[in-house]
Amino acid sequence: MAQKILIVEDEVNIAELLHLYLEKEGYETQTAPDGGKAVELFRSFAPDLVLLDIMLPVMDGWSVLKKIRAESKTPVIMLTAKGETGDKVTGLEQGADDYIVKPFETKEVLARIHAVLRRTGGESESGGEKKLAFDRLVINLDAYELLVDGKRVDTPPKELELLYHLASAPNRVFTRNQLLDEVWGFDYFGDSRTVDVHIKRLREKLEGISDQWSLKTVWGVGYKFEVGTP
Repeated sequence: MAQKILIVEDEVNIAELLHLYLEKEGYETQTAPDGGKAVELFRSFAPDLVLLDIMLPVMDGWSVLKKIRAESKTPVIMLTAKGETGDKVTGLEQGADDYIVKPFETKEVLARIHAVLRRTGGESESGGEKKLAFDRLVINLDAYELLVDGKRVDTPPKELELLYHLASAPNRVFTRNQLLDEVWGFDYFGDSRTVDVHIKRLREKLEGISDQWSLKTVWGVGYKFEVGTP
């Protein structure tokens, strides 16, 4: 069965180009010319991935992304004419899976779609259980659930993926750029503040829980999930 992609783009030429190219590549597509229609189609079409422009009539891309993330972990790739670092940081922090700046080549869009779908949809095919347990902490990526001292703690998908990535390699130091590339899944150039923001939020949830593990800053390098005996 063909994978479904929702194209949210108010520029008719770009929307039509993406529609024709992706249909040719074997995807089933629907297009939405504004944010309101995007939310409506997202619920009725149930896409496997969303290509989402930021500058839209009725409701902008950030608002659409927020509504999608309130009810689904469906991967979202942002499309925008803006290339400023601030927009990239905003998109990543709000749960976007990738970010493409216009003008773009259709081959690049296709490569990003393949990468995101492989990363988000291929996990179930890998066979292994995506669950880690430490003292008073359970990180369950299969259920996207974080248990702290036996209680479920509401955690956005990217925060949980970041924590899982760090904890799956205890005591290994990751640079910010490595984490952006390996957790967010694409080369990100510019301000890496988004990693710091996610680490800060995780620390607020995990502070003082156990003396057997901790999220550590390695100054001048990056971060690690440190595990040791008290």
